[in-house]
Amino acid sequence: MRVLIVEDSDSICRMIEALVAARGFEVRSASTGARGLEEAFAWKPHVILLDINLPGSYDGLEVCTKLRSDPGTKDTPIIIISAMNDDEVKRQVIANGANAFYEKPFSPLALLKEIEALAKKSEAALKIPREV
Repeated sequence: MRVLIVEDSDSICRMIEALVAARGFEVRSASTGARGLEEAFAWKPHVILLDINLPGSYDGLEVCTKLRSDPGTKDTPIIIISAMNDDEVKRQVIANGANAFYEKPFSPLALLKEIEALAKKSEAALKIPREV
């Protein structure tokens, strides 16, 4: 399974990369919203982990909206990971189409379980039944 991490904090990115790579997942990362979109469209990950506060032209909410509007990524599970935790942010996260929200600091084990559950759903949705 492929996991894309769009996170500008090197330490958080490396921690998540180590966590998912240890489970045997392929992992790529991007530190800006624009680069995250490029990776998502080209690589087609099974799950995307997305920070809200990203440098550059697109923040995480805008990235989420763009991913949801593209036919190739509209069903890809998105987990938002952010230090922003007020009710308005959480409302925007859901309104923009994210599947889950994790507040920093987060439990690595809980995040890993969420990634695995969403990745399995994503992978199952991509399988095409064989004709008999």
